[in-house]
This record gives sequence, structure tokens and C-alpha cells, in this order.
Amino acid sequence: HVQLVESGGGSVQAGGSLRLSCTASGAHESRYCMVWYRQAPGKEREAVAAVGTDGSKDYLSSVKGRFTVSKDNSGNTLYLQMDDLRPEDTAVYLCATDRRTGTGSACRYSSGYPYWGQGTQVTVS
Repeated sequence: HVQLVESGGGSVQAGGSLRLSCTASGAHESRYCMVWYRQAPGKEREAVAAVGTDGSKDYLSSVKGRFTVSKDNSGNTLYLQMDDLRPEDTAVYLCATDRRTGTGSACRYSSGYPYWGQGTQVTVS
């Protein structure tokens, strides 16, 4: 079993920045896919960014150039640096993982992740 704990959400004005963290524990290995998702009220959950087994990264088109995903050296903590935030970025942000490997793109487009964090609220006004 894997546990995921997110932190770093909050409320900011448009143009501001936030950094989210997601720490995995339990039966997790650094080579496994880790993905940031977000879900806004009344909208479908969307995969925002992912880091693959090879270190490659993939982003939702609407956040490219504004968000940066990374991992720490242990590979157990996933970060999402969010700059130039917009009101449409308002959502609950969640991280997900599974015992699967792949490129950043493969990880982000994959579905059916069984392990999720509790989510952290990001509000941009």
C-alpha cells in the first residue's frame, strides 16, 4: 500500500505563485509514475503534470510554461511549482501514483491510478 500526503495549497491573487508538495510513503519506489491532477467544481478531473521513470516531464497544454513539475533526489516527493497563476487554475490539486513505469507523457495519459492523496485547495482570485 502507498500513502500520499499533499501540502502547499492556498489562496493567491492572479499572477502569483504557489508550490505544492506530495510525499509518498509505504510501498513506493522512485521509478514509479507520479502525477498531479486537479479538479475544479463542476469539471472533470484533469492530469496536470507528470514525471516519468526516465525523468521526462509532461504537462497539460494550458499550464505549459507556467507550471514546473519535479521530484526530490529520493524520488519520493513530487513538487509542482505554479507561477503566473490564473483564476482558471482554481481547483483541488491531488497527486496520484501506482506501481507502473513509463515516460512523463505515458504517466500523465495513463488512468486508473489507485493511490491518491487527500488533495490541497488552490484558489486564485
